[in-house]
Amino acid sequence: MNADVETVRTADRKHVFHSWSAQELIDPLPVAGAEGSYFWDYEGTRYLDFSSSLVYTNIGYQHPKVVAAIQEQAAKLCTIAPGFAVDVRSEAARLIAERTPGDLDKIFFTNGGAEAVENAVRMARLHTGRPKVLSAYRSYHGATTGAINLTGDSRRFGNDSATAGVVRFWGPFAYRSPFHATTEAEECERALRHLADTIAFEGPQSIAALILEPVVGAAGVLVPPPGYLAGVRELCDRYGIVFILDEVMVGFGRIGTWFAADHWGVTPDLLCFAKGVNSGYVPLGGVAISAAIAATFARRPYPGGLTYSGHPLACAASVATLTTMAEEGIVEQSARTGAELLGPGLRELAERHPSVGEVRGLGTFWALELVRDRQTREPLVPYAASGADNAPMAEFAAACKKGGLWPLTAGNRIHLAPACNIAAADVAKGLEILDGALSVADAHMA
Repeated sequence: MNADVETVRTADRKHVFHSWSAQELIDPLPVAGAEGSYFWDYEGTRYLDFSSSLVYTNIGYQHPKVVAAIQEQAAKLCTIAPGFAVDVRSEAARLIAERTPGDLDKIFFTNGGAEAVENAVRMARLHTGRPKVLSAYRSYHGATTGAINLTGDSRRFGNDSATAGVVRFWGPFAYRSPFHATTEAEECERALRHLADTIAFEGPQSIAALILEPVVGAAGVLVPPPGYLAGVRELCDRYGIVFILDEVMVGFGRIGTWFAADHWGVTPDLLCFAKGVNSGYVPLGGVAISAAIAATFARRPYPGGLTYSGHPLACAASVATLTTMAEEGIVEQSARTGAELLGPGLRELAERHPSVGEVRGLGTFWALELVRDRQTREPLVPYAASGADNAPMAEFAAACKKGGLWPLTAGNRIHLAPACNIAAADVAKGLEILDGALSVADAHMA
């Protein structure tokens, strides 16, 4: 359909209820189109997207091979119930299973990441017969009832029903260490000791699962210290706890490997995925399941399902995305972009801008921690800030947009997650715009 900006804006305000927002206090940007690493509005203003929408357009917007695959599938079979065997669904599952670590060879499809988490937890509880699930304070696992109560960050607050069986612990974060560590090795050792104590005092015989983001996403782009994930795997093995990795945000090339688990050489019992599995072109998520857990349901019905599980259009998009990523070396490109362009470029910006307290990340997934004081590490804005308290970050984000860069801000941080196949020239352009916007943050230094 053809539409003008005012028609789109008026209809949006009248009929669309937006997530995570006070409806009368927002003014969503009407978007006219997108391609590659850019999208644009109806006035023709182009934005270099360093957010990949919500960290999911891993191969950029409107990739012609994926668009063509969706069109071809729509002409052949738009939809069919999940109980049937369908070629494109089976092929998507096969391609995903080929890339998951270890024996995670069975794929349960969902419509997105939160549903993947919900079903992984359900599988773990049924497999073990235990009620409790451990999750980290700095985490985000989705907005459905179970997933939001597993979430550790502040978005849980408005939804917190203290779901029975959820137990939280502190994961490692050396820059703001909850363990008073001074080195990464100390942070790892103390975080694992804290987790072991938490398990002991909760009673390991009552714990069904432990869920972790291998690189914490929305709560900070926190890269774990060497040895931490292996240590968590060992604790889970010791006590018969199902180890769930939530790779919804970091899977499929985001940190420069197919899955973050590959980077640290660990294999979970269940792996949740979504977003990058088909670059978000059609909603799709799922759980990759180990042989042991799959065997639990070999002759025992699994009590769960979704009307659109493994939707043909979504699976066609996934097959095309995964095939294209392999053919075009996009995972390897993401790793090179991080090591050769984004990492060095962001560290150079930190040298010039005192508001940058820390640079961290891998591949095409980075964060700048913005502070008022580098010595005290006081955040640029308080935790869960809103309104006037969040003004410095709002001004910084506005400066990015004015320069033509679409940012992803969270708390006192900017997260940088461009398409995994972003061109080197666009990385340079984004860093140049960010350089100017950081002067706004510098102005709020104590």
